[in-house]
Amino acid sequence: MLAGMNAKPFAPACERNRDPILAVLRTQFADRRNVLEVGSGTGQHAVHFAAAMPWLTWQCADLAPQLPGIRQWLDEAGLPNTPPPLALDVCGPWPTGPYDAVFSANILHIVGWPGVEAFFAGVGRALGDAGMLVVYGPFNAGGTYTSESNRDFDAWLKARDPRSGIRDVEAVQTLAAQTGLHAVDDVAMPANNRCLIWRRN
Repeated sequence: MLAGMNAKPFAPACERNRDPILAVLRTQFADRRNVLEVGSGTGQHAVHFAAAMPWLTWQCADLAPQLPGIRQWLDEAGLPNTPPPLALDVCGPWPTGPYDAVFSANILHIVGWPGVEAFFAGVGRALGDAGMLVVYGPFNAGGTYTSESNRDFDAWLKARDPRSGIRDVEAVQTLAAQTGLHAVDDVAMPANNRCLIWRRN
């Protein structure tokens, strides 16, 4: 969302979830160096995480229309570890990398299922040996909603776009395994979200 004609894009959810996510990333990315963020959105997460973890090069990537807003956040922050953002559609060509980590927040329930499949295929190509993937967002378990708020959110998503929706964690884990990733952790987060963490075999 925009606060004004020339204002930086601003997502209140990013302000609410950035510190819980950072607590996970500080541990999981402690030995990482090059991170690709898929679906950087406004750019808020990027500047917060890159400032807090200066040992990382944090590469933003999103659909081309999102890039001007991301650049506003990056330019204002002026951090040395945030290169210019890349245009990336999960169903199109991916950066070659290799990256030793990929992070993505609130993407898998927005894209259609072919996009989820393309996401994991792209991660498989972008990650180097022993690379790590961290995905944040809501997930179902055993085909059921984990909260009433997630049920309501899923109904809202499907009304907006029938192809979208909260994904079953088991289906996502299967895709990850097919890409050569094994599950490392599943961290409960505020507001009925989770951080799913994988490492390349």
